[in-house]
Amino acid sequence: MMTDAAFPLETAPWPAFSVTLGGSIEAVNLAAQTLFGERLQAREFGELGEGETSSSNFIPLCAQLSTPLIPLRFRDRDGNVATFLTSISAVPGSEGKCYLFQLFPPPAPALRTNGHGKAEVKGGSVEINAVQKQKLDCAMQLTRTVALDFNNALTTILGHASYVLGRMETSNPWRFSLGEIEKASERASEIAHDLGVFSLEEKDKCLQIEGNLNVLVRRAVQILQTAERKNIVWSQKFEQQMFTVHFDEAKLQQAFVKVLENATEAIENSAQVNGQISVQTRNVDVADRTQDGAVQLARGAYVCVEISDDGCGIEAEALPRIFEPFFTTKTGHRGLGLAWVYGIVSNHGGGVAVSSQPGHGTSVRIYLPAVKKIVEERPVPDEDLSGEGTILFVDDEEMLVSLGQMLLASAGYKVLTANSAEQALEVFGRAREPIDLLISDMVMPRMNGRELIERVKARWPATRIICSTACVRTAGTVKNYNFLSKPFTAHELLRLVKSALAATN
Repeated sequence: MMTDAAFPLETAPWPAFSVTLGGSIEAVNLAAQTLFGERLQAREFGELGEGETSSSNFIPLCAQLSTPLIPLRFRDRDGNVATFLTSISAVPGSEGKCYLFQLFPPPAPALRTNGHGKAEVKGGSVEINAVQKQKLDCAMQLTRTVALDFNNALTTILGHASYVLGRMETSNPWRFSLGEIEKASERASEIAHDLGVFSLEEKDKCLQIEGNLNVLVRRAVQILQTAERKNIVWSQKFEQQMFTVHFDEAKLQQAFVKVLENATEAIENSAQVNGQISVQTRNVDVADRTQDGAVQLARGAYVCVEISDDGCGIEAEALPRIFEPFFTTKTGHRGLGLAWVYGIVSNHGGGVAVSSQPGHGTSVRIYLPAVKKIVEERPVPDEDLSGEGTILFVDDEEMLVSLGQMLLASAGYKVLTANSAEQALEVFGRAREPIDLLISDMVMPRMNGRELIERVKARWPATRIICSTACVRTAGTVKNYNFLSKPFTAHELLRLVKSALAATN
């Protein structure tokens, strides 16, 4: 049996275990051990169940079902039988020989009164969404296992590539290769951030801005509308009097890019020679509670971003499961794309509706709460990212220190560096002139970034602060400071530095 430490759902609050097709239990988490006791460690899967689950032949049958949650009865350590909504999915890398079982308590039924005054049980998407939320929380557990060194390496690759790319003439034949390196680094960074981003419960208000979503959607289209995709015709229709939305710019743009990527892949995987992607934004004013697919819209104002394609579409049996973590119909994919989009949009208070027919394409509609205040769509001007001032860049990774020094010096700043918080305090102590800005990694040995910032603000309160981190951050983490998420591009670093130096303390 797999050791507990090797099981990624060990700390999940719901029972989870993996079972081979032959019925042998391979790995369990603490919640499953608590529910089933020692018998889970030694016995076959069939001996835990009641009725149909008494045979190991039941597992292949479960694997063929399209239902996302199956009500199954299990016998606990005391011999009591209880029903759980059970999620069954193939363990990645097992080639269909091992399956992950996750047991969720059934929701309390909602009651309604029929025309004869009798109470009836009413099921619906609200209850299933509660279970979906539990499954998304499960994915958050996995992000904590991602090594910080992975993001540090990506930061170095992405930073150097973007720096050279930004200074290279457009006619240079090496631009394409550098662009591919930059795109590959950005794609790889999703591995470290996907789960944490979409499963965060807290809505980080300090990162949200008020603006026009058209800007983000146009930018996302530009990323995917490349010369290599000559077989795709793009149709764009944008609301001219767009309602105002509060949003996290980076996260929401990533969600739009992910949906557009799915649309391009659907066309590339279809048999047709040419395809079309339609992108539309519109205001939605809901007078009475309404529903679009699984999305229930209360009264109020919304902005809808609809992305449609005429690609291969989604099979009917797969459609109910598209938001599940690790569920995918694509070879070589992790099954996190739409689950990630779902989490980002949910954390903005919105919803995602999907409709599709095999061979006839897919439509994804993202609804976000809005304010009935018209906000103009202003083009983003070219930025002058050069500046003046003294900056101390602190990180325990030497390659990141070198990257930071090179990027900041190229923009005209005087750059000091340190490999630890203790060394940073020494640099502050012997500096002959004020240090205008501190950029500090948050995870360092001995003294961490938070402690360093507290000491710096106590002795040098005029110093501005940027916190650099590869960790998934929730609201309330070192409030009132700018955050630079790893991996970052040269443009992202220099833009944030200029903004931080321009702000008043």
